[in-house]
Amino acid sequence: MQITSFLQDKQLTIALTGEIDHHGAKATLRMIEEKIQQYLPTLCILDFRGVSFMDSSGIAIVIHTLRRMTELGGHLRLTKVPPQAEKVLRAAGIDRIVQLEGRDVYHEM
Repeated sequence: MQITSFLQDKQLTIALTGEIDHHGAKATLRMIEEKIQQYLPTLCILDFRGVSFMDSSGIAIVIHTLRRMTELGGHLRLTKVPPQAEKVLRAAGIDRIVQLEGRDVYHEM
């Protein structure tokens, strides 16, 4: 799992690439936490466009990120979520607590 991030107007976008599974979840959580701590955004966007597979470890990452953003008085949004990851997130009810935007919302080139 790799992440890239950029900040614009207190909005932190973190693009996730690769597989989100139990092997890399702790490192991914740590990287996301470091970025949030560094920038203290009011909105954190997790961009899932590069995620090729996700298991329940992805749910833990989302919940942890949501808790941290709530502590800061901010918000979390999930964007460009591919169908397999969306299925995992919806099965866990994540779509009821975090704004979830599927891949079909966007026109990719």
